[in-house]
Parts: sequence; structure tokens; C-alpha cells
Amino acid sequence: MASSPINLNIAIAEYQHTRAVRNGDISIEGVNANFLNVTPQIAAYRRMVRELELDVCEMAPTTYIIARAYNKPFTALPIFVSRYFHHSGLLVRPDAGIREPKDLEGKKVGVRAYSVTTGVWTRGILIDDYGLDTSKVTWVVDDEEHVLEMKLPPNVIHAPEGTSLVEMMAKGEISAGFSGNAGLGRAGAPTAGWDAKKLTPADYPELFPDAVEREAEWYKRTGIYPMHGTICVRDSVLKEHPWVAKSLMDAFTAAKNAWLPDMRSGKADAATDKKYRDLVPLVGEDPLPFGVEPNRPTIEALESYAFKQQLIPRRVGMDELLFDPDKV
Repeated sequence: MASSPINLNIAIAEYQHTRAVRNGDISIEGVNANFLNVTPQIAAYRRMVRELELDVCEMAPTTYIIARAYNKPFTALPIFVSRYFHHSGLLVRPDAGIREPKDLEGKKVGVRAYSVTTGVWTRGILIDDYGLDTSKVTWVVDDEEHVLEMKLPPNVIHAPEGTSLVEMMAKGEISAGFSGNAGLGRAGAPTAGWDAKKLTPADYPELFPDAVEREAEWYKRTGIYPMHGTICVRDSVLKEHPWVAKSLMDAFTAAKNAWLPDMRSGKADAATDKKYRDLVPLVGEDPLPFGVEPNRPTIEALESYAFKQQLIPRRVGMDELLFDPDKV
């Protein structure tokens, strides 16, 4: 560890289980942390992958895997601050004749960006468990990809300028689409899909109306628990100060451990707290597991999904994807 604290610029969204680190109640040993308020966090992804502006950044895991495949100089730690399942959220027009995943073939489906992690998880499930040939689906996007070097497959097209995916769905120009921040928001918005009109299950039915049951069966069978927020650190920081990885792991673990009893008891009762409390019977007492080994099936699955969906030009192994603080 350095003889005096090092300065790090950090952009991590505020969750109940990270707040104690962000507000300084729990310190990061050896670090003077300058927490930047980047809203929405998606803007920080782009600042990191395009300009390397930050020392530590929460990032969507698919964006990170793509960045590593293109040799961007930062590496993830096995700290995952957001998780949820993905059999829900793909909505269909009632008149589109889509009753099962294979019916998506030959159709147009809307998603904010092809690499958005929600879409990657859902497509991966549809490929592996339901036999969907995603190359036979036309994916319609209305935002740019975070990693500009990424080459889109030929079956990915952009929505016409000035037309939103919501409007296309209403007119029948697309047959299905992802709800919420995964996709169907106003075209041309700074974060296309955020703070905008979005598709909801009140408008269109879910592809899987029994998604909760399917998610539970899938998790018990595969051990895969999809992660979202992934903490990444600039390689130059890890090379010069490898102890930073353990300091970050210790701080975020302490903040999470302080939150867990309140989450379980109901004292912490925000919507996200309730989400994780509902997941405890399925995934265990800690619904946000950190570390390499507890997350190996999940990380390997997402990397595999990214390759199958032509998001990355090469396979990226575990040793390249994660910096393990326990091995420092």
C-alpha cells in the first residue's frame, strides 16, 4: 500500500448497499475517493470506454466484456452491485403471431442498443433454452453502442431518424420490443430509453407471462444469476497499486454487509430492497454475491452469450475478464 493515500476519481451509482461508501461512512483504505455524480450512470460508461476519464467506474457487464475484447485498458473486479433475471421484459404485439420464442424469427424486434445487457441476457436464454436463431430476427435499435469499435451484425438496423421504437411498435412496424430502459424510449433522447415514454406490460403482453416461475427453474438448473453493475478499474492503477482491488472489495463488502440485515428485515424498503428481499428464498441470504468463484457460471455465460450474438470478435477468458483481489 502507498505511504500516503492515492487520489481516485470514481463513478458508481447510488444504491442502498453502496451508499455508505459513497457518503464516506465506510472508507476505501489507502484511497482519497472523489465520487463523481454522473446521472444516469450510462453516461459514465461512455466516458470510461471512450476517453478513459475515470479511475474506477461502475459499468454494464456486456459493455465491459466488449471493451476487454477490444483491449480497453481497464479490468473488472468481482463486485457486482446490481442483479436481476431476464425471462420478463420482452413484450409482443398481440396481433404479431408470437406465442413462443421461435415465432420471433422473421420478425423485427426493438431494443435500445444491440449490446444493452438486458437484451444480451434475454437473447442468450432464448438461444440456449428455446432454440431461437437470433440471426433470423431483425433487431431494430435507436441508440449508439457504448464501444464505438464494435461492429454490428448485418441483421441489426437503426430505427428511421425521428421515429421512436414506441411509435414503431404502435404502428406494427416492429412486432416485439424490450420494455423500460432496455429499449423502447424516445428516439434522439440523450440516453434513448431513459426519462422517456417507454413500453410497458400495460401496453403489450409479455412473451413469458409466467416469467417468475421460469426464472426460478432456470436459476436452479443453471446456477446463473445475471449481474448488471460491474466495478472496473483502470489497468494503470491496478499495475501501480494492486492493493486497490482489495481495498475496494473490502469497502463495498462492508457496505453491503451493513445493508443486508435491514434489507432482510424490511427496515430498508425501497423498491430495490424489496426486489432483493423477494429473491432471498431463491438465491440465498446474500442476493448480491461478490467474488470470482460464486459468480463463475454467470460470468462465463454472459461472455458466451456475447460471442454467440457477435458482440465480440474473440473469446475473452476469465483471467482476462476479472482481477481477483484475493490473489493480490
